[in-house]
Amino acid sequence: MNDSTQMNLESAQAMVNPQSVKTPVNVLVVGVGGQGVIMVSKVLAALCQQQGFQVKQSEVHGMAKRGGSVFSHVRFGEQVYSPTIPMGQADVLVALEWAEGLRWLPYLKPETGIFIADTQQIVPPFACRDRKHGAVSGYAKESVAEISELISNCFAADAGFMAAELGNAKAANTLLLGMLSTALDFPADDWCEVISQFVPPKTVDINMQAFSQGRDWVERYDPAVLKGGKGIAVKPGGLVPIPHEVQFVLPVITEAWCKSCDICVKFCPERCLSLNENRIAELTKPELCTLCRICERLCPDFAISLNYKN
Repeated sequence: MNDSTQMNLESAQAMVNPQSVKTPVNVLVVGVGGQGVIMVSKVLAALCQQQGFQVKQSEVHGMAKRGGSVFSHVRFGEQVYSPTIPMGQADVLVALEWAEGLRWLPYLKPETGIFIADTQQIVPPFACRDRKHGAVSGYAKESVAEISELISNCFAADAGFMAAELGNAKAANTLLLGMLSTALDFPADDWCEVISQFVPPKTVDINMQAFSQGRDWVERYDPAVLKGGKGIAVKPGGLVPIPHEVQFVLPVITEAWCKSCDICVKFCPERCLSLNENRIAELTKPELCTLCRICERLCPDFAISLNYKN
């Protein structure tokens, strides 16, 4: 662990020392529908209650569905009155999606706030200036390097990639919980106990691995690696650029995951998709597909994906 990381972690840990907490600790969790924002906030709220703190939690997801904005406020301390975090008062901002994290940065405490983010980019269809292949995207252009210049306590990793390497990309939110655990002075075993209550029983082992990897990643984190170039994020095995002008291949449908809900078929603006005789989604008119990603964003079972083209 380098000196700057150690200093960041020590200042974060002192923030939730039961003897020193006089005002509520504020943790803001943001992302898009389907990423597990609510799960992260519920784990944190349950853990804080277990530690003897008074906890207030509020969340907005409503019509977000997959791909829409979701956020949750968690406040804990000796006495908590309001469930919402005022602008500029978040001690920790946890972002499960890069652009959502940037959008909520004004809520972070200017000098001492800790920004923990997944560099995953979920580009909404309306970010496209037109519907042609290779169109300029309106997605946020700020890089990790640029944000780290503005925020001293910035920890950004491609959690989705790291979780996929473990065998389950859905465990990215648990990996971020591991990163968050280094900023809050609660025993790791207590975190694991609470997490195991909120994840499916068959996924407990891999979620424990993801949690441990998130903690280990922060301990190895070196902000100096961000100074070498624009758009650089840390991944296992080296540094890779964050793709701002993203190019995708055609949708890939995992048949075993398709539940025949018909959402992708109904919402496809070009009517590229249909259900086959087994009521499994198929890309029947690939020549009409504009790669808008609406089908991927709305699929409730992660059955459709558009992968980056290298």
